Amino acid sequence: MGHDAHRWSTFRGQRTLVVAARTVTSTVRALETLPSLLRDDSRVTVVFAYDPTSAFNAGVLDLLRDTGCRVMPWEQLGHTAPDLILSASENIDVPEGDCPVLVLPHGVGFQKLVPDSRSPHDRLSGVVKDSLLDTGRAWLAVSHPAQEEQLLAAHPKAAGRTLLVGDPCFDELVGSRPHRETYREAMGVAEHQRLVMVSSTWGPTSLLASHPELLPRLLAQLPCDEYRVGAIVHPNVWSAHGAWQIRTLQAAALDAGLLLMPTVHAWRPGLVAADVLIGDHGSVTLYGASAGTPLLLAAFGRDAVPGTAVHHLAAVAPRLNADKDLRRQVEDVAREHTPQRYAAVAEHAFAESGHALARLRTAVYRLLKLSEPPSPPPSPLALPVPDPPASPVTSWQVSTGVTGDGEELTVTVCRFPAAVSAHDAAVSAHDAAVSAHDAALPRSPVSFTHLACTDDERDHRLAESASVLIRRRPASTAIGALRWIEDTLTRLPGSLLAASGVHGNRCLVGLRDGRTVEVTATGPALDPGLPAAVVYACLRAGLRLNGTLVTLRIGDLRDEDVILRLRPARPTG
Repeated sequence: MGHDAHRWSTFRGQRTLVVAARTVTSTVRALETLPSLLRDDSRVTVVFAYDPTSAFNAGVLDLLRDTGCRVMPWEQLGHTAPDLILSASENIDVPEGDCPVLVLPHGVGFQKLVPDSRSPHDRLSGVVKDSLLDTGRAWLAVSHPAQEEQLLAAHPKAAGRTLLVGDPCFDELVGSRPHRETYREAMGVAEHQRLVMVSSTWGPTSLLASHPELLPRLLAQLPCDEYRVGAIVHPNVWSAHGAWQIRTLQAAALDAGLLLMPTVHAWRPGLVAADVLIGDHGSVTLYGASAGTPLLLAAFGRDAVPGTAVHHLAAVAPRLNADKDLRRQVEDVAREHTPQRYAAVAEHAFAESGHALARLRTAVYRLLKLSEPPSPPPSPLALPVPDPPASPVTSWQVSTGVTGDGEELTVTVCRFPAAVSAHDAAVSAHDAAVSAHDAALPRSPVSFTHLACTDDERDHRLAESASVLIRRRPASTAIGALRWIEDTLTRLPGSLLAASGVHGNRCLVGLRDGRTVEVTATGPALDPGLPAAVVYACLRAGLRLNGTLVTLRIGDLRDEDVILRLRPARPTG
């Protein structure tokens, strides 16, 4: 970008496009959009200029460097002559000049009031300063004609400065729905599990600010064999507070298996994978509901702008009552939802569906004063598959219920992560309800609760208190499993039994008295904690452990037949 840059450059572009990188949110939007627009075109040189003036600038330079972007200091921009400045942040100080400035939305339209960094007042998010509008250089991309009307009512100087392009992010979300199962598998969500995704914007009226304990409470009330819980947290929260603070505040939820989506890119496949969305007035909530996901609104701030699509959404979406039974509310909204429930809201937010990238490419090349490439117009691509965003759960509070006898024996197993057991204050006092654990089991004359831990549980207090110990990885042979069982029961004398999977869909469960039960199950391979729970319940109920056929009922998910057989007693000494 210097005056003699031509001496060092390999690619001799005809035009220079500068991307203004000010916040993580706005930078990510540019990074997600530009590759499809400028694909294979050597005529355009792209340079990123880092603007450090935002309160949410933490992480921007790391993001640019990790992506391999060429970055120049913001002050150098005034000594260059770019042909186009592109930004998804409206609050940039553009140096004097005559090149156009294209501002992309980093959310959905102008639907939120945010603090003005230059005054003690609030301002409308997404709108450039009047001083830039006065120059005639600014162009604002919008996703719907209603946003242009709103913009003109608030900022008359924006007249004639908008470009209707649609929303590339929404197009990608809708176009990626056929890959939903792939995303769920990559995230560790089983086919039979329901994924509840929680989305929070930033600021004092956001979901996380209003209900900071909602995530661990969800994990405490949704049985972990039937549900997974994920979280999409606005990048401004990560930038302002830091990953360390967020992970410390949500430590119990993370230990309980929370799928905390990375702040860059991965939130989109996470949203596509969701079965139910719990959100607030942020753009992610609007994206998810408009794409057809069942929604519960847990917060809705006064900083949401009346008359916008997100306000229309709030008028029709059911509200979450955080003081009542969370599982019942999740089940109700999933059962009652119809795919077209929020179609009118989507029509009010997104126009030109499926064509946003093509329209945006046309706008960019017109502003660059270049002909469009001869390649076909870009279309939305399927979102990339995310990396697993959660750590494995290492301890559970397990509830079992035994019904029937003789030929018709059923053991119902319901597991909850032990890390969030303190958050199982499921309902308010005026509800005549029982705890989430008891509600998950059928009426049973015989029921038991125990603590189970894996062999990689880091909290030694839990491991020493566990009735059931579980080997995380299956043993390659029965001999290896038996050796592990014996060593584990010797090392932790407070436990009643230890269980290890064995390749071939078998599980060996060793008892404190020296007996070993071999459990064989139908269907897909089971987490060894489930057959161990069956043996524990039968042992506590005084039932026969040899040649016993048991129906294992995993909450409301499915039934599997398991057969219990006693192996010869392990030798002592």
